[in-house]
Amino acid sequence: MAKHGGFPGGMPGMNMNNIMKQYQRMQRKLEEAQEELAKKEYIGQAGGGAVKITVTGEKKVIKVDIDKDAVDPEDVETLEDMILAAVNQAIGSAEEDSQSEMGKLTGGLGF
Repeated sequence: MAKHGGFPGGMPGMNMNNIMKQYQRMQRKLEEAQEELAKKEYIGQAGGGAVKITVTGEKKVIKVDIDKDAVDPEDVETLEDMILAAVNQAIGSAEEDSQSEMGKLTGGLGF
């Protein structure tokens, strides 16, 4: 190992302590971003807004709104499809936002 805890070959500025400090800073920033994302809410809609699903940034469903006109006892399948579409849209929005925010912090490092 090179002098002063560096890498063999003397890579300048690559002190292991500095690397660990950078890693810890990034880890704190990622944790803070995850906490902020968890507080956000995302709404998915289907059927022209007849079905609305709200999820958190943790992708947990917290609210379901179904317009009474969307409920047809003779056509339950359509309502089921609208619920699925709204849930998937809300979760997709949460996932997209999460990836975008994490990508900003990691700068494309592949985390």
